[in-house]
Amino acid sequence: MKKIYTAKNPADAHPLKGSLEGENIEADVRGEFLYGVRGEVPITPDTCPSVRVKDDADYDRAMELVSTFGEGEPLNPVESGVWRCGCGEENEGQFTEGWRCGKARSM
Repeated sequence: MKKIYTAKNPADAHPLKGSLEGENIEADVRGEFLYGVRGEVPITPDTCPSVRVKDDADYDRAMELVSTFGEGEPLNPVESGVWRCGCGEENEGQFTEGWRCGKARSM
């Protein structure tokens, strides 16, 4: 398990963890409970929440995603625009399945 990101707070760590998992990279947030005792313990990289990859083989790919994440760009940009699902209903670009019929969007 390797550390790939030191977060400012737990809310900063969890979106990255979710993005990594969306790319099939298992990740974990460590130290988030120490955030509640700030002021009681020194604030160092060891006491800040951190994101770690579970499989060391995913480290390089995860670091590429972290650099994209730090730039504020989405890891998987959503296509904009309207699309039609199998039942003919129009759906906004951020949705991956039809809201009425539940059919997956074809890419």
